[in-house]
Amino acid sequence: MIRRAYLSIGTNIGNRCDNLQRALQLLVKNPAIQLTAVSPLYQTEPVGPVKQRSFYNLGLALNTSLTALELLDWCHVVEQSLHRRRLIHWGPRTIDLDIIFYQHQVIELPRLVVPHPEAANRRFVIQPLLDVSQDDPQTQRQLELMLKQTRDTNWVHRLDDQGVTI
Repeated sequence: MIRRAYLSIGTNIGNRCDNLQRALQLLVKNPAIQLTAVSPLYQTEPVGPVKQRSFYNLGLALNTSLTALELLDWCHVVEQSLHRRRLIHWGPRTIDLDIIFYQHQVIELPRLVVPHPEAANRRFVIQPLLDVSQDDPQTQRQLELMLKQTRDTNWVHRLDDQGVTI
């Protein structure tokens, strides 16, 4: 069975465009994943108390035959391949892949909660996903409502002159 999933990807260490490009290339090495849309590139303000460089973020829409947990495991493989280290909560990272939505399901497991519990509080997640969910009215409505109701005031800038392709 093919399912639609939406991911948020971010990076703020090293060559941010290259990190995102490599993450996309690794993600689709799994034959059970087909990217259907990649958002424009966004530069975003870091969240939390740690002083750090701004992030580059993308939103992705994909079709997959993987279960939600299998997709999570593959996202962790991609992160590890790009040397993701979890040293500081909300700290700098080479790459971060989060499952935001998975086939309009609500999932509450010890390792995975979907919709992502912080998505509604993160403009850097909402805005790029609005760009890639045009063909999914239910997700579009959910994201539009999240954007309208979010209390996140951090800046989010679309970088039209730069991009990441697959």
